[in-house]
Amino acid sequence: MADAGGGGGGGEGGGMMPDPTVRNLLEQESLKWVFVGGKGGVGKTTCSSILSILLASARQSVLVISTDPAHNLSDAFQQRFTKFPTLVRGFNNLYAMEIDPKVENDDFANEGMEGFLSELTNAIPGVDEAMSFAEMLKLVQTMDYSVVVFDTAPTGHTLRLLQFPATLEKGLEKMMALKNKFGGLLNQATRLFGLGDELNEDAMLGRLEGMKDVIEQVNKQFKDPDLTTFVCVCIPEFLSLYETERLVQELAKFEIDAHNIIINQVLFDEEAVESKLLKARIKMQQKYIDQFHMLYDDFNITKLPLLPEEVCGVQALQNFSRHFLTPYKAALKRGTVEELEQRVSILKSALQEAESELDRLRKGKQFEESVPLILLGISVL
Repeated sequence: MADAGGGGGGGEGGGMMPDPTVRNLLEQESLKWVFVGGKGGVGKTTCSSILSILLASARQSVLVISTDPAHNLSDAFQQRFTKFPTLVRGFNNLYAMEIDPKVENDDFANEGMEGFLSELTNAIPGVDEAMSFAEMLKLVQTMDYSVVVFDTAPTGHTLRLLQFPATLEKGLEKMMALKNKFGGLLNQATRLFGLGDELNEDAMLGRLEGMKDVIEQVNKQFKDPDLTTFVCVCIPEFLSLYETERLVQELAKFEIDAHNIIINQVLFDEEAVESKLLKARIKMQQKYIDQFHMLYDDFNITKLPLLPEEVCGVQALQNFSRHFLTPYKAALKRGTVEELEQRVSILKSALQEAESELDRLRKGKQFEESVPLILLGISVL
């Protein structure tokens, strides 16, 4: 794996280790855009929801946006969100919205234009997402949020999102080529079909140009580490480490700052774990956690514990948020009196369960043995 140094923005050199929390994000008052991304199923939505809750306590107004087609923000907050910002229940400065990265029909003024643009979007992969994203950014810019948190789709989609200016550039070139090739034919055809000036290629070019301007303007902001940062979420497994490395390298290529990694679903070694399976898993996880620290020694790496239940609803999110600000400490350390006492009580209850199970089996066995004798008695009669 290549060295990820290019993506880091918070290196402390060979001195102190960076703070293993997300406090740096709350303290960076200039931050305007926070992207949260990573492989599918690592807990991005939970992390972006909690980051937005924490930012809401430090900033004037926060908007959290899901750009993942499989929207989970509504599940995380247990509240229905749409493509318009909605106030999150229990807050007066936290808003959430879920946008579909596909262009919707009502985004266009009329059928003719929509039909032509859908043809164009088929010709240039990703241009529909780019236009939808540009529309959304235009909307977000007209509102005055202190900070916007993006709950992004899995890595591949996120990287496409960062390539949008280039994609729109390609779209414009294609449009210009069509215009040059067919000249006034397009306008004549539209009049012939009674569409009038609805399908005017100049109007569409203007529309695309406008979007490109918005995206380029935002792209400048995305490349400014004072305004934008990317938080990588992962789990301590090989594929997730590999994906994080790929993401960090791509972000460096796009000149987007990244200096926070959240490692989710960690089993802590200090926990009083008896299961052989869990012990093996802890060992495996530790190997990858060590690799994360070695690769990203200048990143703020936050480790979150694996919980026995899902983190759903504002209360659960707020409870879990403490692990983002204070490194997790196992409730019971191995080898302490408390841990031994708990182990004794666990063994006692396990023994009681085993005894009652044995008793039940014995009774069952006695019944099974007595059944043939009863049947024999009946047949003799």
